Amino acid sequence: MPKEEYFSKALYTFDIGQNDLSEGFTRGNMTIQEVNASVTDIITGFSTYIKQDQYGSTIRDEIGCAKAYNEVAQHFNHELKLAIVQLRKDFPLAAFTYVDVYSVKYSLFKEPEKYGFELPLVACCGYGGKYNYNNTARCGATITVNGSQIFVGSCKNPSTRVNWDGGHYTEAAAKFVFDEISTGAYSDPPLPLKQACHRSLY
Repeated sequence: MPKEEYFSKALYTFDIGQNDLSEGFTRGNMTIQEVNASVTDIITGFSTYIKQDQYGSTIRDEIGCAKAYNEVAQHFNHELKLAIVQLRKDFPLAAFTYVDVYSVKYSLFKEPEKYGFELPLVACCGYGGKYNYNNTARCGATITVNGSQIFVGSCKNPSTRVNWDGGHYTEAAAKFVFDEISTGAYSDPPLPLKQACHRSLY
């Protein structure tokens, strides 16, 4: 556990949204409209948390992604950016940086070969169907197919894949995303990660 005096000097990063939205779509069995309506509550919860704990068969786009789902993600990011603007006003001594992780991740699906990846929509660790994904045959599970036991395991080369298990990114894709966002090119203000605690450019 870090010493108490370190907390005021620390850089805090929050990667939020993906699991919140996925939960609504998968386990919550919510419609696009219901998940879209929940975004405001998610963002409000995020802002409230920061204020309370100051220390601590769908339509697809041109690359094959579910258009409506991505629109919800874009709506989420829009609301998050507005919340960050307000948090900067509420806490003028704190440095809040908005990072457009969505654009970086989308680039992996739009131009995977450019970055050394392949089959971005196909899960590396999964079983069945066009996308090697089945909600009842998840990564690491043992399933029965035609009377035989099959272990749902990884593809041969995860380092060239984007999608790990249908809901998460591979280690290689996560590293790519980090490398891209750490430069500050997708940040507001546009500061490299090592300068994210600076407030002078607000």
